[in-house]
Amino acid sequence: MFGISPIGWVHTLGSLPAIPAAAYMFARYGRIVPRSPAGTLYLVSMLIGGFTVFLVAHEPISNVIGALTILFLAAGYTVGRVGLSRAGRYIETILLSVTAFLLMVPTVSEILRRVPDGHPIVTRLDAPLLLGAQAALLALLIIGVTAQVVYLRRASGMRAG
Repeated sequence: MFGISPIGWVHTLGSLPAIPAAAYMFARYGRIVPRSPAGTLYLVSMLIGGFTVFLVAHEPISNVIGALTILFLAAGYTVGRVGLSRAGRYIETILLSVTAFLLMVPTVSEILRRVPDGHPIVTRLDAPLLLGAQAALLALLIIGVTAQVVYLRRASGMRAG
């Protein structure tokens, strides 16, 4: 089904819970909160997806995205624990938002290139619809991170005042 191998299904189903976990945290907290139950689910799912991508990737860029995802996850989940306080919260928020972006770029690409089964919406990586969807994700990342930083600045200003 959809031309996905058994390890591909492990990759897909293992990383899938990260999407609703991230959506929940963005809606509830405005950011990914590492030290929460949803944050733990997000981390585990992202690590499954990040490590298994090396076994299923057909495009070299997929390996780069997997490696960056693992790197940014590790940094995002540890920076808050090293005592950087205010700066750490900004760095953590930005890094983990980038991981959500790195999750959604291949997710959107794979959906458009595999659905409906046998007659995908997009057949080439340079298709205008796919490039437009990826550009929209990039715009959402930029707008979202900007909003998160503004919110964090206002929240820290309220505590200081």
